[in-house]
Amino acid sequence: MGNDNKRSGSGLDRRHLLQAGLAAAFAAPLGAFGAAQAFAPQAIAPGVDLSEFPLCRTAADGPVLTGAPRKLKLSWNAGAVCLAPVPVAIEHGFFQKHNLDIELINYSGSTDQLLEAIATGKSDAGLGMALRWLKPLEQGFDVKIAAGTHGGCMRVLTRADSSVSKLADLKGKIVAVGDLGGPDKNFFSVQLAKLGIDPNKDVDWRAYPGNLLNVAVEKGEVQAFLSSDPLGYLWLKDSQYKEVASNLDGEYRDKSCCILGLRGSLVREEPQVARALTQALLDAAMFTAQNPAVTAKSFQPYAPKTASLADIEGMVRYHTHHHHPVGEVLKRELKSYADDLRSVQVFKQSTDTAKFAERIYVDVFAV
Repeated sequence: MGNDNKRSGSGLDRRHLLQAGLAAAFAAPLGAFGAAQAFAPQAIAPGVDLSEFPLCRTAADGPVLTGAPRKLKLSWNAGAVCLAPVPVAIEHGFFQKHNLDIELINYSGSTDQLLEAIATGKSDAGLGMALRWLKPLEQGFDVKIAAGTHGGCMRVLTRADSSVSKLADLKGKIVAVGDLGGPDKNFFSVQLAKLGIDPNKDVDWRAYPGNLLNVAVEKGEVQAFLSSDPLGYLWLKDSQYKEVASNLDGEYRDKSCCILGLRGSLVREEPQVARALTQALLDAAMFTAQNPAVTAKSFQPYAPKTASLADIEGMVRYHTHHHHPVGEVLKRELKSYADDLRSVQVFKQSTDTAKFAERIYVDVFAV
């Protein structure tokens, strides 16, 4: 776990978890729109230290919703550890604080289905990975991105005795992935391209079931594999594996990888509700960054049985829950990712990424 240690040292620990695509390996799916999760919220959490989050301090001073709590449906993947702020928001009263009554929908369908569900009102909002959402959003779904939620979701792993020690070493290698169109393959393809390596010609990507990626490298069928937490984190506890790269390397250390999408009609017709939902989740993210041990307990019911409480806390600390851009900062990050996807032919070369980012984002705190 030496790579974990080398990344520590910021004011807030950077530790991580996620990938929606692997969550099904740990929690029985409830179907595209499964049964809602039931929670009994505790007393509203004590004040979060907003001084560490100047971007959100002003936003938190906005008007509070009045009247009966507004009922909303929020789609998430219950096995994705990086979404730990969601149970935190319920258990510690952040939704309640913003006068929201949230029904959680454990979503296990495709990204296109999820975005369609949000756009058509079957769900009011959802959480997912930017590099999985951006291409489908080109199709014009009526979904607006209101915030980034954190950074740090993806890793490249290999055997500890492998000659592969850096990303550039993947040139000419066979690499296992859980999804040939997944965000981790997109992300590391972009990084390879920046190193002058053609990810479509110089790397042989092979698809394997997410929970069997390590078996492929053990059998010698591949020389490395892409993974996300909790699988990646738990595999790295075994000394026979090492981390080659992650999406907290270099410039991406300070970028979000996962995002909050809102139903477009909610943004237009009930902007204060859209703002309240966004703020509640950002408040919970702040709390998560400042209280990783408490957060680990909140998420434990959803974690794989092989993950200890200490493991969950380690993943929460790895994750950059203190980084959740909104407004112009968010728009710049979305454009940057669109530029990246264009560089590896996921987006068309003719795509105007500035106009694309402008179209898909919304600044809910400007209303």
